[in-house]
Amino acid sequence: MGIHMASTSDFRNGLILNHKSSLWKIVEFLHVKPGKGPAFVRTKLKNVKTGQIVDETFRAGQKVETVRIESKDYNYLYQDSDLYYFMDSETYEQISLNSNQIDQNVKDFLIENVSTTIVFDKNDPIEVRLPSHLNVEIIKTDPGEKGNTAQGGTKPATISSGLSINVPLFIQEGDVVRVDTRDKRYLERVNKWDLNLKLTKL
Repeated sequence: MGIHMASTSDFRNGLILNHKSSLWKIVEFLHVKPGKGPAFVRTKLKNVKTGQIVDETFRAGQKVETVRIESKDYNYLYQDSDLYYFMDSETYEQISLNSNQIDQNVKDFLIENVSTTIVFDKNDPIEVRLPSHLNVEIIKTDPGEKGNTAQGGTKPATISSGLSINVPLFIQEGDVVRVDTRDKRYLERVNKWDLNLKLTKL
């Protein structure tokens, strides 16, 4: 683990800080310039080991220790009670993470074989990250009204992880759609023929 000095101007979501002898991930931050008094940065920090979230305020320009960490690609395998199991895509070695080590937003997309990146501090897994876009299968949705192609019309649909997202009315059960994992937003329908071609090339 490499420790580097930075200042509040380097803050970004996902940055890991070594703060008060623990590792914290910046979940949210806001630069505040009051009319009187010095500027400051209000942050929401998540303890990467325990999952605890705290509000912390830093002076603008305050020096902080940021942590450069290792990351590796893993495929998600399955969940067993509070443990989530992943497999290293190169060595096939399996590791498990506790539920509180994984953000809810990530759990919403943990479908068997989905590709993830796991971040490590030394040998301890501390965070799971998803690709920004994923292809997911719609397993349940009400049929769209035939001929109802009104612009902007949407309906709820359930993907194979159990998450419900809003999709256009023409999407049917069994369709594969591309979603933005950051805001759970439908992007487009994916042609299954294209998917099969990609799979055979792999």
